[in-house]
Amino acid sequence: MRLCKQGLENTDQWEKAGYKLPQYDRMAVAKATKENPFWIHFGAGNIFRAFQANVVQNLLNQGELDRGLIAAEGFDYEIVQKMNRPHDDYSILVTLKADGSIEKTVIGSVVESCILDSGQTEEYGRLKEIFCKDSLQIVSFTITEKGYSLTDGKGEVLPAVKEDFSSGPQKPVSYIGKVASLLYTRYQAGEKPVAMVSMDNCSHNGDKLYAAVSAFAEKWIENGSAEAGFLKYINNKQKVSFPWSMIDKITPRPDASVQAVLKADGVEGLEPVITSKNTYAAPFVNAEECEYLVIEDAFPNGRPALEKGGLMFTERETVDKVEKMKVCTCLNPIHTALAVFGCLLGYHKISDEMKDTELKKLAETVGYAEGLPVVVNPGVIDPKEFIDTVLNIRVPNPFMPDTPQRIATDTSQKLAIRFGETIKAYQASDELNASDLKMIPLVFAGWLRYLMAADDNGMEFELSPDPLLDTVCPYVAGFRLGEQAEVESALRPVLENDKIFGVNLYEAGLADTVCGYFKELIAGTGAVREVLKKYLK
Repeated sequence: MRLCKQGLENTDQWEKAGYKLPQYDRMAVAKATKENPFWIHFGAGNIFRAFQANVVQNLLNQGELDRGLIAAEGFDYEIVQKMNRPHDDYSILVTLKADGSIEKTVIGSVVESCILDSGQTEEYGRLKEIFCKDSLQIVSFTITEKGYSLTDGKGEVLPAVKEDFSSGPQKPVSYIGKVASLLYTRYQAGEKPVAMVSMDNCSHNGDKLYAAVSAFAEKWIENGSAEAGFLKYINNKQKVSFPWSMIDKITPRPDASVQAVLKADGVEGLEPVITSKNTYAAPFVNAEECEYLVIEDAFPNGRPALEKGGLMFTERETVDKVEKMKVCTCLNPIHTALAVFGCLLGYHKISDEMKDTELKKLAETVGYAEGLPVVVNPGVIDPKEFIDTVLNIRVPNPFMPDTPQRIATDTSQKLAIRFGETIKAYQASDELNASDLKMIPLVFAGWLRYLMAADDNGMEFELSPDPLLDTVCPYVAGFRLGEQAEVESALRPVLENDKIFGVNLYEAGLADTVCGYFKELIAGTGAVREVLKKYLK
């Protein structure tokens, strides 16, 4: 049983092994998609394969759609070269349910994969062809929040972006530069309408995408390498939209235990690929069953009835409320709290942390006590029920191989959104006081302690990838467990950095609290556990 067009011809063998197979003529779908693409997605990672691709597959199975998806990769081309194309763009979705059952689905809705590289004439030419098509309705993204950033941790324009600003749209090298160039191609083809939909897990994601794309448009027009009408085009909501969205589905790194299940079924060629850019890619993805995707219904070129596949379409204000509910209070802050302390306490499964008395109480307090009071009910999803599901079903799911180490990735990019917005809401409230917050400052102090790259036993561990490690780690480099130290002066530069925390912690009245916690957390080995016990009685 091989995951490719030829290997899937023996449908009986796959079905007997319990796999759900595509129930449509994939060749016909691929042909129709190539001729008249309606949706191209940038960032063909785990969540895309587990969520959007599955939604489209279900709609194809039901006859609601007659065309599939095109995936494009602009960061790590090896994903397409070594994973997508060798498997004929098929993948396996393994849904791990809280009751212990699993569901195995062969996903065939992705019918073409492209490489976003302006240096490869054929690859880039195909993307330009797609962007010139009248039929194109949706250009979506899951490239992580940092994918939209045009500057480094010091606020300086990235070299590739700087180069693209001056050289124009002909042959850009930066990610968003290439996206902006393709959109310019669509503009030149007749100012054709399209929705540019960020589906990344960050606040006001559509605005981040718009800001990045418009920055290129402005620079190119300024230096005469693009027509002045391009900026008017992307600012015309009847032509180009940048909808907000909220996405939620836990899709951890493909796990060896899941691979073993598939291998026992007789599936061959499951070995993951670790690319030269250190991307871990496998022909399967494991995910939870819960999923939410709420999108602002702004599609200048129309859209299919994707709500029939479970997606929710609404107005921007509701998306904002749902996104804030999830990202700023009801899930993501809980995840980050567990990630930081899970790494410090030696956990390797997020679900195991929910068996830990102190960590479970930490998660509950961050969610219910400190987050819920400032949540605005979006109407389409009830916040209390959402947190109940997170804390009682989703995070404790023992069959989900999610790790605190994965969730700790890019924490410096997440704190401002996951906690800063809550602090701002407390500051703006007539009834609440930001200085009353206790667990959010503890998470901040825990993150600074985490940056010392030593667990609660004093054993060194590897920090998860983060673009600001070189910037923030020096602030804690002088501290040693069990040694007296002047904490406040060393930490001041980071604590007053509102780009990291969303607010200046001194102005918010929380800096002293964070410093006090940090001093206790570095008191010696075992101090992390003692601090949690002390404040989470």
